[in-house]
Amino acid sequence: MMDADPLILTLAFDEPTFARFDGERRRYFPEALNRIPAHATLFHHLPGDRERGVIEAITALARTVPTPEVAVTGLRFTGRGVAYVLESDALSNFRARLAQGFAPHLTAQDRQGWRPHVTVQNKVAPDKARALHADLSAGFAPFRFAAPATLLWRYRGGPWDAVARLPFGEND
Repeated sequence: MMDADPLILTLAFDEPTFARFDGERRRYFPEALNRIPAHATLFHHLPGDRERGVIEAITALARTVPTPEVAVTGLRFTGRGVAYVLESDALSNFRARLAQGFAPHLTAQDRQGWRPHVTVQNKVAPDKARALHADLSAGFAPFRFAAPATLLWRYRGGPWDAVARLPFGEND
């Protein structure tokens, strides 16, 4: 039986980077709303009923891309939360190529401009978010990390179900 629940594609972090982002998300995200680990979303809604084709397309392209280096360049105040800003030409190019292939299936959210980020706080009062943004910004120093893979998830309305880890390059 086909599963129509949508697929979500995120970026895998190296272990120290994941520990940092997820630790901050657990600390600052409202506990009752924090159902998923820290993540950077590449696509919010890929066709769940085409899981095999989605995996094959991502795998084929990811194998041709060396492990991307990602720069964490600052923090973004989102109005009701805070996110780390990510930059990577290699990752942006990878996503753009996938978007071309998935174009007939993309939602409006996934067709619009991509601004990669990791949200560590959301759905709080603006003054609380503003205070955290100021606090984190005061001690922020840019850093870089290697993104070893993408992670494919199935959206179930709450916590996500892990579907596949799809590594970059031929290294995994």
